[in-house]
Amino acid sequence: MRAKREYRDRGETQVAVLDALADRREEGMTVFELRSRVDADIDTLETALADLKADGLIEASEEGERTVIVPEAHAIGQYDPDEDQSLLDRIRDWVGR
Repeated sequence: MRAKREYRDRGETQVAVLDALADRREEGMTVFELRSRVDADIDTLETALADLKADGLIEASEEGERTVIVPEAHAIGQYDPDEDQSLLDRIRDWVGR
């Protein structure tokens, strides 16, 4: 699972967060777990999380003494990077360049 195509035009960190959360959509991740999976400093990560939360793409909940972040169901799904290829790229692949 990955972030759905319609959410892949967001900032690089936001897409990386959604992809990481999609891998663990049931149990979610803490900020520290996300930090280990997303190549961004803590300020950039926190900004990305705030933007994703404001846009309704993630949800944060308290579980005991930790905050767990999960993706909203509508933000993740099957993603095929080949779908992003242009028609010209597909023709080149088909011809064998």
